[in-house]
Order: sequence, then C-alpha cells, then structure tokens
Amino acid sequence: MGYSLDNSTSTTFVSGASVLAPVTAPLGAHVLHVKSWGNQGASCVTNVTVTVNPTSTGVPASTTTNVTVSSPANGASVTSPFSLVASGTLCSSQVISAFGYSFDNSSSTTFVVAQSVSAQVTGSTGSHILHVKSWGNQGAACDTDLALNIVSAAPVSGPTIPSNAIAIKAIQNLTTWQAAFDAGTGGAASSSGIMNLVTAPAISGSARQFITTYSNYGGERYSVKIGTDTTTSNFVSDTWLYLASPVTDIANIEMDINQVMPNGQTVIFGFQCDGWSHSWDYTVNRGTPTSPNDQWLHSNQTCNPQTWSTNIWHHIQVSYARDNSGNVTYKSVWLDGVEQDFNATVNSAFALGWAPTLLVNFQVDGMTALPGTATIYADNMTVYRW
Repeated sequence: MGYSLDNSTSTTFVSGASVLAPVTAPLGAHVLHVKSWGNQGASCVTNVTVTVNPTSTGVPASTTTNVTVSSPANGASVTSPFSLVASGTLCSSQVISAFGYSFDNSSSTTFVVAQSVSAQVTGSTGSHILHVKSWGNQGAACDTDLALNIVSAAPVSGPTIPSNAIAIKAIQNLTTWQAAFDAGTGGAASSSGIMNLVTAPAISGSARQFITTYSNYGGERYSVKIGTDTTTSNFVSDTWLYLASPVTDIANIEMDINQVMPNGQTVIFGFQCDGWSHSWDYTVNRGTPTSPNDQWLHSNQTCNPQTWSTNIWHHIQVSYARDNSGNVTYKSVWLDGVEQDFNATVNSAFALGWAPTLLVNFQVDGMTALPGTATIYADNMTVYRW
C-alpha cells in the first residue's frame, strides 16, 4: 500500500496489506491518494478529500502522554543492532493502540500494534534521530525523539563449538525453575525471588525476569535441571542478560553448571562476576570430594556488574572442561564479544550424593546491608556440551 498528497510525485510505500501512519500536510484543502497494488500488477487508488485545520479537533486542550523509552537513553552511543524498549498507555489522553519507530527523515515506519515495543533496531554508523511513535485509538499521534550515535562494533569473537555439540536452547522458558535463598551468603542474610516470563524486554520474544529482594547482602539462587548426562566433559554456557536500572543493589552475578560424573561425584562449574573484587571468579575445592572446602578464586580478569550498561542486552559466553577426576579447566569468558582468558585448572569435585543430573544455576547477590531489590532478565539461555 502507499499514499501521496495532491499532485505530488512522491509516494510513501508500506509493504503490507494495511497502512497506519501519521501524515503531515500544509493547512487547507487537499486530496489524499490512498493506493494499493495487487500481487499480479493491479493498481488501485482511493481519493479522500481532507481539510487540514490550524488545530486538531477531538483532542483536549490539556492532554496526557505517558510513553516511556527505557532503552536506549537519549544521547547514547550504541552499536547496531541495538535494543529499543518503549511502552505506554496514553497518547494525547487517548488509549494507545500502536507503536512504531523510524530514523531521521525516513518515510518508512516500522509498526507494532500493541502498547509496547521491544525490538532489535539496525541503523547505519553515525548520528541519528530515532523517532519513537505512538498512536491513540482516536487518531492522536505522539512522537518521542532520541538523539543517538551509532558506532562501529568491535570485532565479535566467541568460543569454538564443534558441529557435534549438543545444544540445549531456550532454557529460560523451562517451567521447572526453582528459587531458594543461598545460605552461603551469611547467617544474618535473607533473600527471596520472583520469576516471570515476559515479552519485553526480550530478544527471542520470551525472556525470564528475575526479581531478587534481599537484606544483609543475601543471595538468591535460581536453578533448573536440563538433563542427566554424566559423560560429556566440555561445556559452553551462552546467555544474554539485561540489567534493569539501577544496578546499585547487585554485588555478584553467578552463572553455574553442576554435573554428576559417572563416579557419582558432582562437578561444580562455578563462575561469577564479582562486584567486590571487580574480577571474574571461579570455584575451587580446597579440600577433598568427601571433605570439601569450596572457595571462590579471584582471577586476574576484571568484571564488575555495577559498571555494566543498564537497560540493554549483554552477551556472556563461558568455556570450560573437566577430566574424569573433576579437575576443571576454566578456559575463557566473552562479554559482549570481548574475550578474557583464564586457562586455569583446579579441582571442583564434590561428593554430594546426587542422582545423575545436569543443573543450571543463576544467582544474584545483594550489595548492601539495607534491604534492596535487583531485576535482571535472561534470554536465549543455551548450554552446549560435547
């Protein structure tokens, strides 16, 4: 479909069987040509006579618009594609029926018939104005403009995954997730967790929301069983995380895999971004499997969740392997495509008496003694094993 005004030779095209767009025109009488084309070459036009008045009718003098753009921030520098997240219920006091967005002076607008939009937006390098648009159910049109600088992304790298690797995908969508307070975060500590599946913010269309409430630095552990494989020994944990602002209540973000080996002992592939030491940490058993002494070792690679950009998606990939005795080699981590190497081997076997299982843990630890709340979203959670 498409449209043009009066005798203009410029037609705005929309690839679809419908068009929803605000049209700008000078004051006075006009003929709006609403056009359509069939899939075998037919061409049709409907002419509508309109008069553009100095002020719109039907819109109250005092109006309310509550559109919020949570990502990206105005004036931000982003790489393409970037996450656009916006929502609202009112446009000029009318109930919002659709959202959309466009760049600069482009006549092409992407539409979403909903009261929110969550999308990966692609744009060319340079300075741009992103128009985040909404429409009311009686014809009102609203626009929130953001100044953005799209910069070239650094070369993206990642772990090498063989073609015979088994991939467990969309782990965030599993219905068997459980939440529990981690007693290891302190005797006076406490925490609770709430989980929801949401469509925004999301990359795949379905992300898991983790809302952690804590006091006295408490940590909440979220876990889900993904299998019973005891034999594979190489793993890559691959997930996307979105930290909702503010992040001042987040001390540590922990991402583990636990695997029971053929000998019945459990290997803990423990890994976290440590906001206290500002490092990537990994788990070691300083004792023996039957008399364990589990500790966190601070690596020489830096990480601090409080410096992560908020309200955007971050890609975390961790590569590690084990031998038959439960010695784990922590190889590398990639944060947003930037590689940090460890190549550290430690023992991490524990005689826990578990039945065969393959378990994923995700944990959030609190940053303060006073009560606090942190919200993180996870999407495209995947474990590769071979």
